[in-house]
Formats: sequence, structure tokens, C-alpha cells
Amino acid sequence: MRKHAVVIAGGGPTGLMLAGELALAGVDVAIIERRPNQELIGWRAGGLHARTIEILDQRGIADRFLSQGQIAQVASFASVRLDISDFPTRHNYGLGLRQKHIERILADWLCELDVPIQYGIEVIGFSQHDDGVDVQLSDGTTLQASYLVGCDGGRSLIRKAADIDFPGWDATVSNLIAEVDMAEEPELGIRHDTLGMHSLGRFEYEIRDSKIIYANEGPIGVMVTERQLRTSGEPTLDDLRNALIAVYGTDYGAHNLRWISRFTDAARQAAAYRKGRILLAGDAAHVHPPDGGQGLNIGVQDAVNLGWKLAQVIKGISPDHLLDSYHAERHPIAARVLRNTMASVALRRPDDRTKVLRDTVAELLEMEEPRKRYAGMMSGLDICYDFGEGHPLLGRRMPDLDLLTAHGPQRLFTLLHGAKPVLLNLGEPRGFHVAPWKDRIQLIDARYASPWDLPVIGAVDAPSAVLIRPDGYVAWVGGVAQTGLIEALTTWFGPAAAS
Repeated sequence: MRKHAVVIAGGGPTGLMLAGELALAGVDVAIIERRPNQELIGWRAGGLHARTIEILDQRGIADRFLSQGQIAQVASFASVRLDISDFPTRHNYGLGLRQKHIERILADWLCELDVPIQYGIEVIGFSQHDDGVDVQLSDGTTLQASYLVGCDGGRSLIRKAADIDFPGWDATVSNLIAEVDMAEEPELGIRHDTLGMHSLGRFEYEIRDSKIIYANEGPIGVMVTERQLRTSGEPTLDDLRNALIAVYGTDYGAHNLRWISRFTDAARQAAAYRKGRILLAGDAAHVHPPDGGQGLNIGVQDAVNLGWKLAQVIKGISPDHLLDSYHAERHPIAARVLRNTMASVALRRPDDRTKVLRDTVAELLEMEEPRKRYAGMMSGLDICYDFGEGHPLLGRRMPDLDLLTAHGPQRLFTLLHGAKPVLLNLGEPRGFHVAPWKDRIQLIDARYASPWDLPVIGAVDAPSAVLIRPDGYVAWVGGVAQTGLIEALTTWFGPAAAS
């Protein structure tokens, strides 16, 4: 029986990112992916939000994505664009990049980290016991793991087999999404009408002055709202033609269907992200409408929150209950996404009264405070985990400061490339004595003279020292007295090592 510390079911962006996080921590991890290869059918997600780009920058791989995508202002709510170009971050923008490219870049990174990905095999069941999880595969073999993580999508077998409830809201509208050839040149772009929102465009495009400029030839990507709600059955070319005629008065001679699928506005969330040695991340833990393009992004962020915690538990650094903080922190984030996507769908309804409401919301979002608040939410830059009362930085993302260290100028994010926590001392050098944790954290003495400015909340007082988790969130803020530091170190990075 082959053994791994962690088996991940699902090789999408969430599973790939989680495997990378575990590999950086020196944990033996393997991915099981049911697709026959890395090829991805369909368009899926279309880009990255600012916080996700920051996370990739924290690992030193953001440039790989930026070099292949198109920088643009992608944050939006209820189809209202939200400009974040004035936000205090190195990445005050989003990135247009198809999911298949995102997965390819992540898979290349995992290859460098020697993470095995088994394609063409599916997890068909498991049994967990005190010492681990026995994972049954579709090829008749069994893997043994300390933990099994379901990153296997909205219909997650792992979630169902673990008997984790998936409460939420049923669908009220359905949409077809497809790629097809058309004999006639279609009306490219987005359309709103009495049925809902629709879109026609080509896979290849450029963004110029915040406008999408499509290629002059090639297959057409279609997203069309159906006249009647349908939640079952495989959609067909005839279904697509009928839906196009209902909206555009023609099917544009649609033929040569490359792929087609259906999605709805159903919104559901796992009641628990953990059940013993079984964990859920990404779409396996939460599904919602694609409004705002948040799904892939919060899945990747789930992975980065979970990865270092799981690694520490496996390596015996932290007690098992550290994993409970994964649900405590990430469940509220996804719950908020479910709420804002449902609100967005409601504001897209085609009746006159809703249109008036949508126009009113759009007018409000032109104001400075609402614009910043919603832009921070949609971009992920406003996330704040509840670590109790304290400095405004506590629980928030650490800014990528330009530090002056003993080794010269250094960006803060470079200190996180290895996914190792940082105790950043901005006061007197050598003022901290944390020997029991010296092998677990980086103690960095540095200077930073510029103002401290955070997205949404603005300027904050400069701290003397901060403890930064591997996921880039601030776990402690203090000064010379170091009040609460030992408790924070113990909470997040395990009890003191024996002297």
C-alpha cells in the first residue's frame, strides 16, 4: 500500500496550490485527478483578483502569471466596475487569464517541487481511522494517508462520503455556457434583457483602455440565460440554439459544438470544512454563482490558509486542533461570498423595479466610501480574521513593505517565498529573544520609514513589531514589552521547544 502524508483529490487550482504549499513545507503530498491529462475542457474561471496575485507574489511566482495574462480592473459588484488603482498594494489590479493557463503554470511549479500528479484516476471511497485514511482509487489500488483533502469540486465525492452537510439556496435561474462555431458574425459583448444577462465572445482577446477587444476569427464562447430554469440533464446543441434564438432572434448558424455545460445560481456551503482527517477546500466546500469571479480566488486562498497548518500538524510542530482554525477563518469568508453573489444575481433580474434598484446601487458605488468597501471585498484585500481586539493590522494581510535590512533593501513578500513565518522587528535590533522557536520562524530586524496604509481602512499607526504567518496574515502586533508574543507563537507555531 503506497503511503503519502496527504492525498489531495482534485487537480484544479485549489488542489494544485495546496500541494505546492505542503511541498514547500517538506510534506509528502500527492494529487489524484480524474481527468486523463492536464487539458481542461471549457473556459471556467477567467482571471485573478488582487489578493490572489499578492499570495502568488508571496511565493515568488506571481510574475509567471502576470507575464501571460492581461492586467485590468476586474473587481465588480452587480456588473458595476470597481476601480482599485488607488489601493495601497503593489498589485492594485486584477489579471485576465483563463483557468487552463492558471492550472498549467501551477502544475509547472509543482513539477519543480517534485509533487506527483496522477491523472486518469479517481478517488471512489475512503475509510478513516485513528492513524490515517485508506483511500480507494478507481484503478483498484489503495493509498494510505495521514489526511485526505477534497478539492474535487461542487459535486465533491469526498464531501458526500464524509457525510458533511451542504446547506444553502436552490437555483432560481440557469445558464448555458459553450464554445461553438457560428456561420454568421454574432453580436459580441454583454447583453441585458428581460431574460437576464448574456455574453458572446472569442477565446482570444486583448484588454485596451479597460475594454475587451476580441479576435477577428475563431470559435465563439457563449453564455446565455435560459428561458426556464433547468437543473438536470446534459445540455445539447439544440438547447443552445433555442436559447440563442430566444435572446438574439437567431442562433447565428451555430454548429460544431466543442463543449457545453450548464450552471445555476445555486449557493451552498459545507457545514464543516473538517471531519476528522478529512478536509474540504475550494468548490468542494462552497459553490455559488460566478458573479464577481470569486470562486477560483477564494479556493486558492483556502489552500494557502490550510497548507501551512496541515504541514505543522503532520510534522508534530502544532497540535491537531490547529486545523480547527481553518474552518473558523475560511468559512465566514465563503459565507460572505455566497451573500454577495446572491445579491448580485438578485440585482441582475430584468424587471423594471429591479433595474431601478440596480441603478441606485450603481450610483452609490460611485461614492468613495462604498466603492472602497465593496472593491476591498471583491478583490479580497479587506479580509480580516478575528484574532481579537488590537492594532488594525491584527488579522489582516501584511503589506509588501520595502524594508531596509542588514543585507540591504528587501521586499517583505520575498521573506515569505519559502512559506515560513516571520517575526519582523522594526525597533531596536536584537530586541527579541525567541530561541525556542528559532527553527520555526525567521527573526528579521529591519527599518521602514514610510507611512502605513491599508486598503479600505487607510492609514494606521506604525507598529514596532509584527508576527506574520506563512499565509501573509498578521498574527501579533506589539512593541518592546512583547506582551502576548509568547501566546501568539504558541498558538500558531506550536509550544516552545525543549532547551
